[in-house]
Amino acid sequence: MTSETRPIAMLIDGDNAQPSLIEHVLAETARYGIVTTRRIYGDWTTPQMSGWKDSLHSHAVQPMQQFQYTVGKNATDSALIIDAMDLLHGGTVRGFCIVSSDSDYTRLATRIREQGLFVMGVGRSHTPKAFVNACEVFVYTENLSPQEESETQLASSNWTETAARAIEMAAQDDGWAFLGAVGNYLRQLDSAFDSRSHGHKQLSLLIKSRPELFEMRESKTNGGPSVLYVKLKSQEL
Repeated sequence: MTSETRPIAMLIDGDNAQPSLIEHVLAETARYGIVTTRRIYGDWTTPQMSGWKDSLHSHAVQPMQQFQYTVGKNATDSALIIDAMDLLHGGTVRGFCIVSSDSDYTRLATRIREQGLFVMGVGRSHTPKAFVNACEVFVYTENLSPQEESETQLASSNWTETAARAIEMAAQDDGWAFLGAVGNYLRQLDSAFDSRSHGHKQLSLLIKSRPELFEMRESKTNGGPSVLYVKLKSQEL
């Protein structure tokens, strides 16, 4: 089974997600498989869930009712986790997308990965690192909507150090590394690594933005697509 055909269950915490971004979240998740299960959890008797109602039918998302029995307790988390475990053991999916900025799903993400399944998270840039790192891939919602100012870019870390480590891990004997392999290692080093967090839509454009640190070349095969390679320059990062 390839990543393109991987069945994925998307589970949305309605209390910690934005209805305006559902189309973007679905498109992003589709890069890693086929979203076969789409569920959103919340107390649909409360006014704060009303913003979701217009999006549900057009995107075939199933609302899951969860009453808030006790003030101050989030019953949505428990309902989502229970359903996730049922799906995990049911064997009908090979990956999960958890849409939330809540660290309460950290152990769930870890448990899914322990079972050998793919798990991605989608949440805001203030999502606790514990949950971010528990996912194989984590996407910040600020990178999904062009209308929103990217908080992740404003609070950008030194991505060049992570990129250098990824290049070293992917490098061949001559020092050149296939850009696709570099991207895979970047995700292993930092599950939330995203070129869009640093102002560029593609990894190749991000690497090209620092010519004093990285060197790139394009290799064309007979009748095949062009392949990009990257190499570290000798300067200190």
